[in-house]
Amino acid sequence: MQEPLGRAEALARGPAAAAGGGGLVYLGAPGSGRSTVLRAVAARLPDRIVLAADGLPDETGLPYSGLQRLLGPITGELPPGRYDGLVRVPAGRPPGDCRLELGLSIGALLRTVAASLGPVVCVVDDADLLDFPSWQLLKLAVRRAGVPLLATALDSPAGRRTAAGLPVHHLGALDDRAAHTLLRRSAPGIADEVAIALLDLAAGNPAALAELGADLTAEQRRGFAPPPVTLPPSSTLGHRLRAAVAALPPRTRELLLLACAPPQVDVHDLASGSARPGPPAELEAAERAGLVEVVGAQVRFRPPVLRAVIYHDAPIGHRRAAHLTLAGILADRGRRLPALLHRAAVAATPDETLARELREASAGAAPAEAATALRYAAELTGDPGPALLGPALLGAARAAWAAGRPADAVTLSRRIARTVAPVEVRARARGLLAEVRLRGAPLAARDALLDVAAELLPVDLAGALEALLLAGEACCRAGDGGRFTALARQAERQVAAGAGSPAAARLGGPGGPGGLDGPAGLDGRGGAAVELALHQIGGLADLTAGADDRAFAHFRAVLRLAGRVDDPRLLIPAAMAGVLVGQDRCGAEIAHRAAGLARAAGVHVLVPAALEAAAYAEMAAGRHAAATDAALDGAASARRAGRLDLADTHLALLAVLAALVGDRASTERRVAEATARQDDARDLCAWADALLDLVEGRPADAATTLAAIVAAPAGRGSVVLRVAVVPHLVEAAGAAAPPIDAFDRWAGRTGEAAWLALRARCRALRTTDGVAADDHFREALRRHDQGFARAHTELLYGSQLRRRRRHLEARAHLRLAAGTFHRLDAAPWAAHAARELRAAGERAVAGPATPGPPLTAQQERIAGLVAGGATNREVAQQLQLSPRTVDHHLRNVFARLGVRSRTELARLLAAG
Repeated sequence: MQEPLGRAEALARGPAAAAGGGGLVYLGAPGSGRSTVLRAVAARLPDRIVLAADGLPDETGLPYSGLQRLLGPITGELPPGRYDGLVRVPAGRPPGDCRLELGLSIGALLRTVAASLGPVVCVVDDADLLDFPSWQLLKLAVRRAGVPLLATALDSPAGRRTAAGLPVHHLGALDDRAAHTLLRRSAPGIADEVAIALLDLAAGNPAALAELGADLTAEQRRGFAPPPVTLPPSSTLGHRLRAAVAALPPRTRELLLLACAPPQVDVHDLASGSARPGPPAELEAAERAGLVEVVGAQVRFRPPVLRAVIYHDAPIGHRRAAHLTLAGILADRGRRLPALLHRAAVAATPDETLARELREASAGAAPAEAATALRYAAELTGDPGPALLGPALLGAARAAWAAGRPADAVTLSRRIARTVAPVEVRARARGLLAEVRLRGAPLAARDALLDVAAELLPVDLAGALEALLLAGEACCRAGDGGRFTALARQAERQVAAGAGSPAAARLGGPGGPGGLDGPAGLDGRGGAAVELALHQIGGLADLTAGADDRAFAHFRAVLRLAGRVDDPRLLIPAAMAGVLVGQDRCGAEIAHRAAGLARAAGVHVLVPAALEAAAYAEMAAGRHAAATDAALDGAASARRAGRLDLADTHLALLAVLAALVGDRASTERRVAEATARQDDARDLCAWADALLDLVEGRPADAATTLAAIVAAPAGRGSVVLRVAVVPHLVEAAGAAAPPIDAFDRWAGRTGEAAWLALRARCRALRTTDGVAADDHFREALRRHDQGFARAHTELLYGSQLRRRRRHLEARAHLRLAAGTFHRLDAAPWAAHAARELRAAGERAVAGPATPGPPLTAQQERIAGLVAGGATNREVAQQLQLSPRTVDHHLRNVFARLGVRSRTELARLLAAG
């Protein structure tokens, strides 16, 4: 909203308003906020005379009616005698033949108003509905009078003709953050899974979001009743869309219904898609009305919520006919699963044959299609129902969760509780509900998952292991294991005793897509999967029980087994196991592999979780550029997968990464983008703020913030994060820092040079013995590799040496620090090092002497595609990123390579 408002206000107040006038037309779909923008502009111009008129459908054919509405209110405001005769038609000539004279007269009137009353702005809402003579004369008059003109029009062929000759601003869909903010404003307290369903339905349309949110019941808002599937009956946007559709020819409405019926078909199917076959050119009436656009073979509705309005408004008989027509067309073309889905959509009675076909066709399908197929299969299952209904619903719920449809997953899981399903199916459904809510309420999720594991251990070992893996994650977030250790030991004993046959104990069991895979034997690839799961659970149990040595042995076994496992649900905790034992680069490799496997399988819900593990591991390894890439990709994939909690975490990680190099502007932007409703995001944002305090010379503030993260009570915040912030807490507090025995023991147990270096640095900062501090700093520098962490240690050591008046030694360390910070584009840290150098007696502080860091793998792919002529949007589609993420990467590529354009980039890469 700020960009269009800023452009409008600049036009109304800028030089164009004083000399020569100017115009701006906002084009957008229904509900895109065009009228809201104009009202906001008028409110921001209290010192202007705003002449306003709306285009009215029933007056479009009345010549000059719009001008009368626009100018009528001002005639009584002019001094006597100043209005009479200004607007006149030459005698004997009809108005249509003297448009120039009329326009000049109206221009004179506007100049008179401006001279008598003050500066004037003309505002026309729905200009495409204004009568054409009024619009033509108004454009002529404002040009002659030097008066700004602000207008809106529907983004349609007629609207674009209306805007011809004037600058245009397109009001597109809201971005994810703005849409989420608007929805939470209209529906406070809305559950994440419900928010995702409404965000998908509204597709960024502001009016749809506001009306859908405001109409929710209390049960819908919290996820205890299904969310709406179309606009509410009272919707103003809905009334406007229905009126526009009703004005279309019957054949066009018939084709639109076929295009709406899920699953969607393309225009080639529509060509023969009704009882009266006809060419898809009959969609042109809807295109002219701005309701649809045909892009390639796809019919896109404008706004997208129109699809739901048309489908759910249609009489049931019409919907049935549309589905059966499409089922026949798709079956003839060999597209079995979509044809079955259309048949299932209109099946009125149980049909075991169709249910069986749906279950068969769902095998190997993408999770989104599998979820719909299994839901229909459950609804169509007849006698014996209980044996098949519960597993089918559970499969549908897990597939919906995997596909990024958490609201459907929650609704289906709750349905299982009302069925006579087997005990293990009902327990797994409760486990899925806990998984959906795990990050928002880790203590509650931990208890629910431990209950599920205890219930499943005697009857479904695979389900129990899956619940324990999730419970282990919840324990790490809650900071308290509860019954986890006892249940983990029980699971280990059952596996050791050979409990559960390979046929029955499959990791993932009846869960379908998104479940763990592999037979429970301890040989082959499936055996590796089970062994890895047991080591992960055992490691977390030992960690909870304080048996750190045994825990580290388990986690190192996890890392050894990860190469033999292809299940991303197992690889994501394995990557975090790498972080826990300090093998950050190994953890990063496993996490990236998990993300690739999840993408390939269409299990979208796991991609952002894998990228979160990758971002943590890359950041811990000191590879900040790679961590930024992972977090940027993770934020985009989290939104696509319906994981608003993970999107927040990725944005907060980006804030930390920006703060590490002292980039205040980027840090503040990322903190503002992250809603910080979850503990992880909240603590990460606090860490970022503390890092800025450190670089800007406020260590006491940083120490207070970081101490609160470390001392957080059980159930609040991540155990991993409490360890990660300790070196910065020690840097901020120095000798006054709280005891760091846990960090000291953990770093030593990793045996990894990077963490041993940080341990030595912490010891140096905490001691008041100068000789001991020297020894610790030297050990840290001996263990560090070249990079940001080493430069940071050089800076801290050099600063301490300066304060101890060992200026010559101090300058040597500070020069190295300054050079590395320059090379890594950490300008505030470089400036800090330069200040310390001057204080140590350095007269001239050199700038960067080495080139910037090399491109990351992601940046190289993007650079190559762009150099080959691809647009940002084409790159985004090919790499499955958002255009904003591609733009961010490309700006970094330009900065690192020292180029200013795509042409220079292509020339540089060609030369290389």
